[in-house]
Amino acid sequence: MKISARNVFRGAVTGVTAGAVNAEVELTLPGGDTLVAIVTEASIRALGLAVGKEAVAYVKAPWVIVLTGAGEARFSARNQFAGTVERLTRGAVNSEVGIRLPGDAVVFAVITNEAVMELGLEEGVEATALIKASHVILGTPA
Repeated sequence: MKISARNVFRGAVTGVTAGAVNAEVELTLPGGDTLVAIVTEASIRALGLAVGKEAVAYVKAPWVIVLTGAGEARFSARNQFAGTVERLTRGAVNSEVGIRLPGDAVVFAVITNEAVMELGLEEGVEATALIKASHVILGTPA
């Protein structure tokens, strides 16, 4: 299967918290980073998601928010990944930013060139990627 989502994370389900309508699923990536997704209970059943099962998380790059100098700031986004800008590719209007995480995964974001300048982004700069759990799409290998 080919997919247009820039961020594709393979890992193992390490937690499932059931709810009345939605469930929270924790996926641990090979390098130890964890990603949380909110999916419906129907999706849990349809995908057979359970602790120990392999799963794939997809996140489109425009859904990723990038920040620098977070300090004591707090955010409601469940997934907050601090790392280092490894790649910065500028386009006419937007730039693609690749943030390398300590566990070796890379999170890609597409943000405006103006935001790149305002945040002072360049390779080697520390940055944080924020991803809402509801923006994570889960799948299972065939």
